[in-house]
Amino acid sequence: MLEQLFGSRTRNKLLYLFLEHPDQSFFVREITRAITERIHSVRRELENLEKFGLIKSRGDSFSRQKKFYQADKNFVLFSELKGLIEKSKLLAERVISSKVKKLDGIKYLVLTGQLAEAAEAPTDILLVGAVSQEQLDKFIHELEKIYRLPLRYTHLSTKEFNLRKAMTDKFLYTVLNGPKIELINRLAK
Repeated sequence: MLEQLFGSRTRNKLLYLFLEHPDQSFFVREITRAITERIHSVRRELENLEKFGLIKSRGDSFSRQKKFYQADKNFVLFSELKGLIEKSKLLAERVISSKVKKLDGIKYLVLTGQLAEAAEAPTDILLVGAVSQEQLDKFIHELEKIYRLPLRYTHLSTKEFNLRKAMTDKFLYTVLNGPKIELINRLAK
């Protein structure tokens, strides 16, 4: 979402990474893996963000590998930029809601796991109902682009969902009783 505001895709991914995890330090290769960008563009944008004052580095100045980067919470625009990240998540939920409407056969859909800050959840998305594998793959791919994360999903038929629910399936109850964002609920209560 913020890529339209901040021209560089790599810089956009770095902003999300540092502003969503302001207390965490990252080294260059770790950042490169986390945001799936080339190391040269990551180093260039880290240098730009450090000159700008949003991030700070510590560690060995001779070896780029041992240098750690972290958001500088004392940066004058830190709160405003963090607020933008939070508001962009709300926009993402709107986009998801419009994409969900295209999945006609879905009876129940919840975001959980890393999408609902439920660290112990066994999946990130639970879908119940009839949907083609092609539609499902496209939907999951779009969510991964929006959230910039690889996502774990579980797709159950309505019959399988009801059977698991009746059996008090541990997996299902972990999802249903944990933190979640319910996007669709067309199941008979």
